[in-house]
Amino acid sequence: MERKKKVVIGLSGGVDSSVAAWILKEQGYDVEALFMVNWHDTTGLLEGDCPAEHDRLLAQLVAKKLEIPFHEVDLSKEYRQRVVDYMFSEYEKGRTPNPDVLCNREIKFGPFLDIAKKMGADFIATGHYCRKEIIEKEGTTIYRLLAGTDQNKDQSYFLCQLSQEQLAHALFPIGNLEKPEVRRIAHELSLATADRKDSQGICFVGKIDLPLFLQQQLKSKTGDIVEIPNNFTYPEFSTSLSLSGQESDERLRALSHPYSYKKEDGKVVGQHSGAHFYTIGQRKGLNVGGKTEPLFVIDTDAAKNIVYVGMGHQHPGLNRAGLFIPKEEIHWGRPDLEMKTGEKRSYLVRIRYRQPLQNATLFYREAGMYIIFDQLQRGIASGQFAVWYDGEELIGSGVIA
Repeated sequence: MERKKKVVIGLSGGVDSSVAAWILKEQGYDVEALFMVNWHDTTGLLEGDCPAEHDRLLAQLVAKKLEIPFHEVDLSKEYRQRVVDYMFSEYEKGRTPNPDVLCNREIKFGPFLDIAKKMGADFIATGHYCRKEIIEKEGTTIYRLLAGTDQNKDQSYFLCQLSQEQLAHALFPIGNLEKPEVRRIAHELSLATADRKDSQGICFVGKIDLPLFLQQQLKSKTGDIVEIPNNFTYPEFSTSLSLSGQESDERLRALSHPYSYKKEDGKVVGQHSGAHFYTIGQRKGLNVGGKTEPLFVIDTDAAKNIVYVGMGHQHPGLNRAGLFIPKEEIHWGRPDLEMKTGEKRSYLVRIRYRQPLQNATLFYREAGMYIIFDQLQRGIASGQFAVWYDGEELIGSGVIA
């Protein structure tokens, strides 16, 4: 008799992974649950957010209900080193990291996968809303990462840094379901997580007061908030979206690099407690009154501790034509589709989770990738992940310079 394929599912205490575990059992897998403890510190957690103890209890109740073995592992050391320390380092440089992307690459498909293999697992599974497809190409097995069927919940963005090796061991049982269906199944099974709200905030940390959380390692230091007027004159070369075809490197740089302001370009309108606590497009936390429209962060200078702001949603400093990704920061989920130097392609691109996909042209150069959008993009920030798709398939990603 052929043995059942064994799957270790990351049971988190949420409804998505709970239903995913049930689906795996229904599909005939030998399923075991592994609950990860990745964070112990509650500094900066907002009141009412569920700590790990509540997550653990709900995960245990689901495992008992589904009659699957429950295990627990503490990966807090690895999580701090690979995710949180990276996050602190990026904010200190005035960049905007995405810890959830790193959590998947470095933890769920890193130490978690290694432990699952030691448990005899053929696969690991998560409750992500995305899909995997297997194809053969020139005698080689290729794993395609596809967007989830529920376009409102598609989470492929968070998995943009996974390799073919990591995808080979991954299962996404709810990727072809929509959220209401997942809730319905959980209710029918009377799972303890059926009415659990979707998690928010940082993966495994929770919903936090970000400045308070960052103050664990980054010191507060008073600096100026400088308002750049709406009629500020930007170089025309850097804002025109018309492309002529095979663009020069000079023009691509002008279109994709952010404009660097000087203090004398505007006027001081307030004080802040540290430029590294702010990100491009941020509105809250500026505490500057007396304006006819809200102020938005359009640039930060961490070295000089200056936050530059612009008034209103239409301020030209909020929008950019493109972005640049250094060569060493480019990741191809489909290595067989990697671009060659001098090549250009049209793909769909997003720069943050839940952003509608945007039409863009990718130019691959010796130094890296220039991505020029068909329409100006709001709030492009260094440190974010840009992700490109061919239709519903995620092809590659990279960290914005």
